[in-house]
Amino acid sequence: MKIVVDAMGGDHAPGVVIDGAVAAVREYDAEVILVGNEEKIKTLLHKANYTADKITVHPAQEVIEMSESAANSVRRKRNSSIVVGINFVKEGKADAFVSAGNTGAVVCAGTLGLGLLPGIERPGIAIVTPTLKGISLIIDVGANIGAKPMHLLQYGIMANAYSQNILNIPVPRVGLLNVGEEESKGTDFLKETYELLSKSPLKFIGNVEGKDLFSGKCDIIVCDGYVGNVALKVIESTAEAIQVFLKRHLLKSNLLEKLGLILLKRRLTMFKKEMDYSEFGGAPLLGVNGVVIIGHGRSNVKAIKNAIRVAKEEVERKVNAKILETINSINQQ
Repeated sequence: MKIVVDAMGGDHAPGVVIDGAVAAVREYDAEVILVGNEEKIKTLLHKANYTADKITVHPAQEVIEMSESAANSVRRKRNSSIVVGINFVKEGKADAFVSAGNTGAVVCAGTLGLGLLPGIERPGIAIVTPTLKGISLIIDVGANIGAKPMHLLQYGIMANAYSQNILNIPVPRVGLLNVGEEESKGTDFLKETYELLSKSPLKFIGNVEGKDLFSGKCDIIVCDGYVGNVALKVIESTAEAIQVFLKRHLLKSNLLEKLGLILLKRRLTMFKKEMDYSEFGGAPLLGVNGVVIIGHGRSNVKAIKNAIRVAKEEVERKVNAKILETINSINQQ
């Protein structure tokens, strides 16, 4: 299996991307194609003492920066690492694409380059988040801010297939993010979405509120990209704030309290791991006719390594085929 990786994508690229790729090929049975500045990539591979044949380098002279307009940059920079990498998947030269670069550009390039799965009208970005009872999947967190009720139904279907095959949840519970739990709550858009989800074969449990982002009440939370992106930023900032608060109080600890912290070190390490986004790797762009994983812009080595792992798992477990099966069964009803 070949995974093409955008070596130039992310705040700490290409260094952490190369190190993450090296870690991935050593730990998982996969080949990686690094796309980007050939000279820089080869220099960093040499520094990493990587001499095996599971990583190859393909040149791409252009880089789409984080601040650039997605649609314009994808059309204008045809030789960028993102566009070149997506084309590898399109042409069958790679099985999946991973990038921690400009999210909008990855969504745009993935949608235009690979097209959408039959029966899917809009792609959605799904993220895994920790909850009080395990983990949950939130979709969409920013791919499409002008969604229609049918798009949210499709998000639920895609997330259901992903949760079953990647997160190993046999019958995922699906909730619709709303301002209240009652069926009558929300805008006409949300009421129509509620009705569609209720009639679907999904295990729809009804509306869920913002307080349920971490409660574990459901396994999948469906929302439009505007609301989902706001929720994502709140989750990220909350996790960061908690860690800052903890460090702030730890610095003020007296000797006795510091001795107690030594005893709690194992538990604090477990807490940090549970809140660590890098454990989950990247977010799948569901709905495109191929496997695309979007990493966090601040991705570290572990996050890149796990993003490659997630891409490999999505290919192996044929998530797109499972999505198509459900879509086709609904259309035949």
